[in-house]
Amino acid sequence: MPERNPAPADANASGAADSDQAEPPDTADPDEELLDEAAETFAILASPVRLQLLWHLARQPHDVSTLADLVDASVPAISQHLAKLRLADLVTANRDGKRQVYSLDDPHIATLVEQAIDHHRQLREGS
Repeated sequence: MPERNPAPADANASGAADSDQAEPPDTADPDEELLDEAAETFAILASPVRLQLLWHLARQPHDVSTLADLVDASVPAISQHLAKLRLADLVTANRDGKRQVYSLDDPHIATLVEQAIDHHRQLREGS
């Protein structure tokens, strides 16, 4: 009886490749430019107000007034934070009538913010 070759690791039960699976992250060492860009992202995230804005925007889009209410800050202050987040390509803005509605569309940034906050929640709980 001939020996069957096992299906490749990325194959589904029928032996066909599963194209819906996400590719693993690139494991090559990052170059200096990539490290600088990542450091710039962390610098933008170093503001508690910006982290709070991203936390809310990861859940749903909001306009400036709503965000100001959510983080208990002035509209001009929130506008300045949002401008920095937009320049860093971390949030997008779309016009809805007279309002600018901001959203966080990058799942990497949403995950990064959520994991940082969850990490510190667990530290507080002693886990």
